[in-house]
Amino acid sequence: MRVLALVPSLFDTAPGQRFRIEQWDALLRESGVEIVYAPFECEGLHSIISSRGKVGAKLRLVVKGFVNRVGALLSVSHYDAIYVFREAALFGPAVFEYWIKLSGVPMIFDFDDAVFVPYVSPSNGHLSKLKFPGKTRTICRLSSRVMAGNQYLAEYARRVNPNVTVIPTTIDTDKYLPESSKSESPAHVIGWSGSFSTVQHLDILRAPLQRLAAREKFRLRIVGVSDYRLDGVEVEALPWRSRTEIEDLRAIDIGIMPLPDDDWTRGKCGLKALQYMALGIPTICSPVGVNSEIIHDGVNGFLASTADEWIEKLTTLLHSAELRRRFGLAGRRTVEAKYSARSQVPRVLEVFKSVTPARQN
Repeated sequence: MRVLALVPSLFDTAPGQRFRIEQWDALLRESGVEIVYAPFECEGLHSIISSRGKVGAKLRLVVKGFVNRVGALLSVSHYDAIYVFREAALFGPAVFEYWIKLSGVPMIFDFDDAVFVPYVSPSNGHLSKLKFPGKTRTICRLSSRVMAGNQYLAEYARRVNPNVTVIPTTIDTDKYLPESSKSESPAHVIGWSGSFSTVQHLDILRAPLQRLAAREKFRLRIVGVSDYRLDGVEVEALPWRSRTEIEDLRAIDIGIMPLPDDDWTRGKCGLKALQYMALGIPTICSPVGVNSEIIHDGVNGFLASTADEWIEKLTTLLHSAELRRRFGLAGRRTVEAKYSARSQVPRVLEVFKSVTPARQN
């Protein structure tokens, strides 16, 4: 089976793409699925897309992305299926998805975020107006099968397409391995992983972390942004690097995933929590969306809503090496059973194979 993957980003540069189709690639190939990647962005666009300003340069490179997308789809008949992650083009309506539908080649649509909710990027405010979030509904309708990262997203897709399968975001548990032994430090590390566009979620805990630092000794490690300052708290901020990502996370003693509760965050698939848990790191999350399915409070991690709850549960974990160990082991077991690539790829393969009869009819 030969599949053309229309993806937004360059290979190994974007979390959602990396932890879905890219991570499943090797296992799918073992079952005879060959995936050819066609990213919308080029090196130039990738280098500036997350920076502020440079609107003119971004627009020129977006036009280049549209031209490249046309080139990729001119060969659409050479494939058994087209896989679309989130959208075929970063901006504009579902023009390319209509093209695929008219070609007769079945389309598999995969989304792991509430991309149907209007969202203004902190670095691309003006360009965000060209996102056309409503096209997600159209893409769902045009697709032969839809893969959704959680039930919230699946319910949205099922309004226009009954052929929806929930495939959670997964972790490669062969690579994400807990440390066999971890040395105790007098200053434990509370860690957060994210990006420039999601660091606003960490800001929810600015005051609680400052209150905690006034009475407890810890260091805050941030992976994904190179600069973050919080008065009264020792902060270590690291840019995201594919090569060192796992090691950068392993230094964390307690992983945190704070989220506001809104239409956008309810579509999140819990990637940060799953990364921590796969590495045996005890985890605390806001009980938003799928987090409440991943974390069973007090069993394989903690859920915290209010500032006082965050402070109380962080304090409890800082003081108890045994609880950190127990949550770490339980979290790892959760990922292995339900959220590992190996546990979910057979279901992905089933979705891919299900569309081939449609091509033959």
